[in-house]
Amino acid sequence: MLRIFHNTSYDFIKYWRHAAILTIAFIVVGLGVLFVRGARYSIEFTGGTMMQVEFAKAPNPDAIRATVDAAGFGGSTIQQFGSPTEYTINAQNRGGTVSTLATDSTVKQIGAALHAKFGDTTQVRVNQSQYISPQVGAELRRNAIIAVAISFLVTLIYLAIRFEWRFGVAAVVATAHDIFTTLAFLAMLRLEVSLTVVAAILTVIGYSLNDTIIIFDRVREDLRKQRKESLRDTLNRAINETLPRSVLTHATTLAATLALLFFAGEVIRPFSWIMAFGIFTGTFSSIYVAGALLLWIEAKFPRAVEGQGSAAAARRRAVAP
Repeated sequence: MLRIFHNTSYDFIKYWRHAAILTIAFIVVGLGVLFVRGARYSIEFTGGTMMQVEFAKAPNPDAIRATVDAAGFGGSTIQQFGSPTEYTINAQNRGGTVSTLATDSTVKQIGAALHAKFGDTTQVRVNQSQYISPQVGAELRRNAIIAVAISFLVTLIYLAIRFEWRFGVAAVVATAHDIFTTLAFLAMLRLEVSLTVVAAILTVIGYSLNDTIIIFDRVREDLRKQRKESLRDTLNRAINETLPRSVLTHATTLAATLALLFFAGEVIRPFSWIMAFGIFTGTFSSIYVAGALLLWIEAKFPRAVEGQGSAAAARRRAVAP
């Protein structure tokens, strides 16, 4: 059986201050970019017209974008869909008007521009067009926020049942950290916020929480063994003991994510970007956010350790990172 990083003794917690400065700076810069530029919402959230077009020969995506922009629909999202000759065009209707009549007009204008650039219907044709109302977009945005809130509520309930409050608070804060860093990453790359991206964020939350729970489970097991060591040493031991499993899990997940990122096409690419980043931020938060915060909470609110006397209680209080 393949065994890597077996019996390691790295002092991960040693660098928690450097990690805290790095992640705070990343979040501040990313959210600053988001505040200045604003989020890029997909047509699913804003309403507009979606078209599926097919070309006789694989076109240059930049030529499609330039043609759509010249037709008066700048900022439209153009993505390859399926084969190299099929594309989707998501466009905001002119004047912000969203109706079936406006959609028909948008389809005709973009279609005419594409025909003028690439040729008649034998060279490019519109296979399908769809109207998405702003009311549907607003409902989808609301449902996306509710989905994230519910995931947090379920997380709190689960942690309250499985762990004591110190572990639960640390895990929840680490999960919140992952959401903020992911939003910062999304803003920096100017990724479009869509239902696919929301699904990726929810997946990252679950993935990161699972990693934190595995480490905390090992911490709890080691604490029950009543070793004569501080919580800091116990936490480092738990991270090292779960390191082989973490490396193999993250490596295989990242390999699958990178395959989607490079070979699955534009439609799934935002999901792949978020997932690839989520693997790193989830691992980071499990060690340097959840772990360091657990030590801080334990230092401020030391627990009474049954059967270990005042000396053990003093060791538990001396756990500040």
